[in-house]
Amino acid sequence: MSTTASPMLVIMLHGVGSSGPDLAPLADLWKNALPGAVFASPNAPSPSSFGAGYQWFSVAGVTEENRSGRIKEARPAFDATMSAIINENGFADRLERVVLVGFSQGTIMALDAVASGRWPVGAVVGFSGRLASPLPLAPAVRTPVLLVHGSADPVIPAAETTRAAAALQPLGMSVETIIVPGLGHTISAEGAARAGSFMAETLK
Repeated sequence: MSTTASPMLVIMLHGVGSSGPDLAPLADLWKNALPGAVFASPNAPSPSSFGAGYQWFSVAGVTEENRSGRIKEARPAFDATMSAIINENGFADRLERVVLVGFSQGTIMALDAVASGRWPVGAVVGFSGRLASPLPLAPAVRTPVLLVHGSADPVIPAAETTRAAAALQPLGMSVETIIVPGLGHTISAEGAARAGSFMAETLK
């Protein structure tokens, strides 16, 4: 299997109220930079508390105080989703060739996966997210992280990306941050392009 398997598995994690297909177009942007990569864009495990789409955890009544508890409760279902995709694609013994790419709540879960040390993957890319994991953190320090955020994000302030880097770097993690001027709660062409080159450089 390992001789014919693809060199890289990119798992894309959507935001709350969205679904896997919403992030799937990113694969088209990145396939030239990442030749032979396998892309997966699953739905989160639970239907969204607010009508359409799916969620990794509920944000109904979420506060700074209870968010980390919800992330902890979401871990078993998240881990089961990741394990299924990784095993199905033949990367179970090659986590260093797996990249987690998150948007918004997907970034929260991707950061939690490495900040907790559960998933020592090859790289993490997070758009418009935050680090909200339960303490203490015990990160997978060899996993480099790229965080991209719009300066005009009305949903999750860009300061959350700066805070995440400030929390993870002293623990030994490599974290690159990009704040895109004037951008809202979305992924810009510039951010997506940097993500593609970051993944290519990291897993070359």
